[in-house]
Amino acid sequence: MKNNNKEEQTSKQEFLFDGINYKILLIGIGVIALGFILMSGGGSNDPNVFNEDVFNFRRIRLAPTTVLIGFGITIYSIFKKSK
Repeated sequence: MKNNNKEEQTSKQEFLFDGINYKILLIGIGVIALGFILMSGGGSNDPNVFNEDVFNFRRIRLAPTTVLIGFGITIYSIFKKSK
């Protein structure tokens, strides 16, 4: 009887978080990826020509803010209590 009970306990596997935590975590990872996509581009084909697009609003303000918001969302998903 005791041996059978131990097998049942070991076969049950619980996740560390609830499903909502994983959904919020995936949303946070998506927001981080979006921020890095917003940072990309702005290069020049000719190395002797400087491209001013490096200093536009999207790459200097919007993309880093988006990445930081994504990190905040992922941290929230980790610290959110399960019910």
